[in-house]
Amino acid sequence: MKRTVPLLITAVGGFVLVIAYFIPATQGWGEFTAIWFDILAAIAFILGGGNLLKIHLKKVSDQAKGWAYSLITLLAFLLTLFVGLFKVGVHPNPMFADFSWSGEYREMGSPFWWLYEYAFKPLTATMFSMLAFYIASAAFRAFRAKNLEAILLLGTAFIILLGRTFAGVFLTSWFPDSISGLRIENLTVYIMSVFNTAGNRAIMIGIALGIASTSLKVLLGVDRSYLGSGEE
Repeated sequence: MKRTVPLLITAVGGFVLVIAYFIPATQGWGEFTAIWFDILAAIAFILGGGNLLKIHLKKVSDQAKGWAYSLITLLAFLLTLFVGLFKVGVHPNPMFADFSWSGEYREMGSPFWWLYEYAFKPLTATMFSMLAFYIASAAFRAFRAKNLEAILLLGTAFIILLGRTFAGVFLTSWFPDSISGLRIENLTVYIMSVFNTAGNRAIMIGIALGIASTSLKVLLGVDRSYLGSGEE
């Protein structure tokens, strides 16, 4: 039952949403299923928070390697949760002035807004900025002209990079209008609008086919990885 019931719920819910998308008469079924999805998602958030507490509390308790980071994670999680749930520092809504919690927890200037704008956003920007160094390192390895494909990749990347800078525009600005299409900035636009678009479409089609096949495997019960590795 522990595995059969989740399989049935997944199959029924998934096929109802698919049918509701293609048959207008069954749209109400899809909306009803979506409401249940929101309820389950809310429960999943609670379970996720509990799992986070369990893992990091154990690390702190055992003083395992990196336990200080777990402690920081716990403090940040609990502080943000407390400030958001209890609407600390939020002003009441003028329409419901008698109710202190009637205000928007994300209102500008509130502690939760401050945590999001001046703590979460800078941390996110830092993580993404660090990715630039990893991308540069990967690009350096990928752009080594070892074969024809690597040479084409290197040449295309060089044109794109130059076309995005003033130096690239300046280098070919003397080309006459009759061959203006060979100017680097115009080549960049052509590559991005033709070759890049075609490549993106091919990738998106492949992703869509992969999603469709994976979804069918989950709905039909062929792929049961989301149930864990427990015994039947």
